[in-house]
Amino acid sequence: MERLIHTAVSGAELAQTALRITANNLANVNTTGFKADMEQAQAMQVRGDGYRTRFQAQLMPVATDIQPGAMMETGRDLDVAVNGKGFIAVQDAAGNEAYTRTGELQVDANGALTVNGFSVMGAGAAIQLPEFGDIDIGADGTINLLPVGGGVVEQDQRIKLVDSEGVSMIKGADGLFRPQDREDLAQSDAISLRTGVLEGSNVNAVEEMVSTMNVSRQFEMNLRMMKTADELAVSGNKLISG
Repeated sequence: MERLIHTAVSGAELAQTALRITANNLANVNTTGFKADMEQAQAMQVRGDGYRTRFQAQLMPVATDIQPGAMMETGRDLDVAVNGKGFIAVQDAAGNEAYTRTGELQVDANGALTVNGFSVMGAGAAIQLPEFGDIDIGADGTINLLPVGGGVVEQDQRIKLVDSEGVSMIKGADGLFRPQDREDLAQSDAISLRTGVLEGSNVNAVEEMVSTMNVSRQFEMNLRMMKTADELAVSGNKLISG
């Protein structure tokens, strides 16, 4: 009975994790630049006395699908989409460099260029813009400013774009990506931007809904297995006690 309980309980825990991840994916189906998460698990043998027949599902770190989402034309000067497997460098809450695919840029009251509240990085520092009348972002991330009242176009700063080809990227709780080895990525001229375009979420709502139903059935099945294991244990105790 013991091995059945181990299997059922670990299976129910995995199903709960899968439901939480799927619900979060569905909640972000319309979030620009969002990348769907995926649960992972592996079979692990339970050590101890007895036969090697006790196994349970061991949860693994959550993986992320980094396939690009659909591109949406917006026509807004501060909306950008990253081509290829690149990322935009930003500064996280701790002041460290992290990366995002979200390109819905904003300029706050202090002139800081931000995305989702995180400062966009330039060459070694967060980008700070002077007062301007108009703005244009080039394919290489160069920011061209038209001064208030007209005048000569200023080539001020350049958004740091990085290439994740061959790099294992991990998504944090803040939604930002970081290399597994925690080393900052170098500026890449191979990555470019499209202006007036936003990358949508790569979540497939239909697939996630089907996954939710399947995982719910698996959770219910594991609960029935635990109930069955308990009933078998009670029956076994009665037989032993006579």
